[in-house]
Amino acid sequence: MPRSRPGSDSPPGRRGNAGGAMTADPAARWSRPASGREPAAAALLAWLGDPGAPGLAVVTGAEGSGKSRLLAWLIGHGTRPGTIGERRIHGFVPLPGQTATTAAWMLGDQLSNAARSPGDLVAALAADPRRTVIALPELHGAEQPGPVVELVLRLAALDHVRVLVEVRSGTRWERALTAGPCARMDLDEPQWTDEARRASWDASHPVGPAGRAEQDPEPEVPFDLDDPVSVCAADPWSVTTAYERSQENHGGLRAAWLRAGASLTREKPAAERALVLRAALGDAGDPRLAAALDSAVRDASWAVVWHRVRGDVTPPWPGPVRSLVAGTGPLAGQLVVADHQGTVRVLDAESARSTGRLPHSAPGVRATADHGDGTVTVLDEHGLLHTQRAAESARPKGLAALLDDGPSAQERLLAAVREYAQRQRETVTALTGAGDRVVLGDAAGTVHVVSAGAEPRAAALHRGRVTGVAGTDLPVSAAGDTVLLLYTGGADGTVRAWAPHTDAMPEPVAARNCAVDAVAVATVDAGLVLAIAWADGLVEHRALDDDRLRTFHPGSRAHALAFTAEGDLLVGTDEALLRMRAR
Repeated sequence: MPRSRPGSDSPPGRRGNAGGAMTADPAARWSRPASGREPAAAALLAWLGDPGAPGLAVVTGAEGSGKSRLLAWLIGHGTRPGTIGERRIHGFVPLPGQTATTAAWMLGDQLSNAARSPGDLVAALAADPRRTVIALPELHGAEQPGPVVELVLRLAALDHVRVLVEVRSGTRWERALTAGPCARMDLDEPQWTDEARRASWDASHPVGPAGRAEQDPEPEVPFDLDDPVSVCAADPWSVTTAYERSQENHGGLRAAWLRAGASLTREKPAAERALVLRAALGDAGDPRLAAALDSAVRDASWAVVWHRVRGDVTPPWPGPVRSLVAGTGPLAGQLVVADHQGTVRVLDAESARSTGRLPHSAPGVRATADHGDGTVTVLDEHGLLHTQRAAESARPKGLAALLDDGPSAQERLLAAVREYAQRQRETVTALTGAGDRVVLGDAAGTVHVVSAGAEPRAAALHRGRVTGVAGTDLPVSAAGDTVLLLYTGGADGTVRAWAPHTDAMPEPVAARNCAVDAVAVATVDAGLVLAIAWADGLVEHRALDDDRLRTFHPGSRAHALAFTAEGDLLVGTDEALLRMRAR
């Protein structure tokens, strides 16, 4: 195995203390591996550090050769805080009993992305150029070794990804993994053991004549795949494996569980798991399941007001949601929803039934803004703004119409926004409407507030791309005076607050180790509420007046958030559109 070099890695963020500039804790020294495996350990460390080494390393050997112990040593040290970049293990999954899908869910959780399938995981890592090292012990014990091998080979084919796999020698899975370029280590070969050190180890770690006592496995709690309450109370990994093995529909439960499994397998109470399953259950499911789940979610932190999931027909699912806004003015009581192809639909907020569609699509939608007069602006992936009329506003009639033949206030605003955006050097990446103003975010992290007839305001709030902006008029006096309060999210993993008449707050409102996908804010009867969608699939609902925090994992990445006039939270993903009410 090749020689090592100093490595580079991600900045402090979604992968913990993996930064290449970080130094190791002097006190956290690496111990020697067990049983004289120093040569094997040195070779693995050299593989990790060699930029020219294959992306795949396969540790093999007969049963009992010490493969798992060697990987446990490497993973134990490689995942500690302070480990230098070139030795860092970013994700690992013990594979016994796992499928390719459940392995992808586990790795997605550890790597801060909302992977719902092996393909999602590969795509997410392909789009993220940071060095990533993954360890997968005991592939031969996987529930479906074949698909896991395919996943390993796809991951290892990415230039910036390293995959370390343990597999028993002589198996078809070993042959499949080692058929192409790889670094192979067979622990049955003598060069991987220092016999003198092994003898010293054995002398200081005696094993009784009976060997290590084996513990009886914990009895598995039985569950019924046709009973939603039963599966929500059972071990979620066992349920997932059982659904993957099954060829039956189970009244729609199987499809719903596998759709939201990346959330359902998280540690959570049965009521919260039932909530996620209820939100993923389509209208083709047995109606008795919905009734049972409605009863099971009474103690959950959310209630599902309505939901539309992939495949629904009454009313139809509106497609993958890429942007979402609750309408005002002529669009009050309606939702403006854009899909992945740029089609913009108008839906009834009470039922999600379609009430119309904008005539022109805008492929690559990033954001949508409602301007309060029936016009909607769509921001595309190139930073271009497309404004269309979604509903007719009340216009002057009779003599008033003859006297007022100039552009309206909103028309002047939109003209000012278009002119301002065209002058900017940075690509516009985020957009929202804010009454008589429009707010833009750009690729350099600056947020701009544009109004007609006034000097634009701008503030540099993020490092890197602004990914979401939202605003609300905050009451500041009994006379009804308000100020515009903005919340912005960025690829830097922070959410910041800014009132354009003053300086931005020095500290972020929220910060996590992954990017922000969307933000929404509203002033409701209970006070100020903020919603944040993170790139790892977490949705947070923060009541800012009393610091209450509710969370929800829909099971896939939430691309869009909005609040209804009543304060309900709207969540849009590639799989569903949800209206949720906080309890």
